[in-house]
Amino acid sequence: MAITDILSAKDIESALSSCQAADSFDYKSFFSTVGLSSKTPDQIKKVFGILDQDKSGFIEEEELQLFLKNFSSSARVLTSAETKAFLAAGDTDGDGKIGVEEFQSLVKA
Repeated sequence: MAITDILSAKDIESALSSCQAADSFDYKSFFSTVGLSSKTPDQIKKVFGILDQDKSGFIEEEELQLFLKNFSSSARVLTSAETKAFLAAGDTDGDGKIGVEEFQSLVKA
C-alpha cells in the first residue's frame, strides 16, 4: 500500500511545502494539511503501518526522524529538536516510542 492510496498527492505536496525549512515542522498543522486528521481510524492505522518501517508495531525515534521521507523521497529529515518534540507529543506512556493508539490520538489532537 502506498501513502497516496489514502492521502492525495496534492495535499502531500502542500503539507511538505509548509515545512521545508529546518525547525518549521508542526505535526498538528502537517496532519491537518495532509488530510490525515479527517481520516477514519482504520485509514490512520494504515498510514501508521507505512510509517512503521521495521514493522515493530511502534514508530521509534529513528523512524520519526525520517517521517517526511515517507511522503516524498525528496523531503528533508526532521531536525533532532523536531524529532524529540514529535516523540514527546506522541509518546503518552513514556516508553520512548509511539504505538498505533498513541499515533491515532496524536493525529486527532
